[in-house]
Amino acid sequence: MAAKKNWISGAIKKPGSFTKQAKRAGMTVSKFAKSVLKPGSKATETTKRRARLALSLKSFKKKK
Repeated sequence: MAAKKNWISGAIKKPGSFTKQAKRAGMTVSKFAKSVLKPGSKATETTKRRARLALSLKSFKKKK
């Protein structure tokens, strides 16, 4: 089965919402994502999904 060509644009429903949550918590997006995904975190399932997506998208960044 072929992968969708532009799955990223379909995966991001509310652009900037996870970043806004991270800034309210006083953290960077990466640190907030890691803290949300720790065992025992009381974050909602939506926030956990956004955290997983943020970490996935971070891995696509080109290395210098």
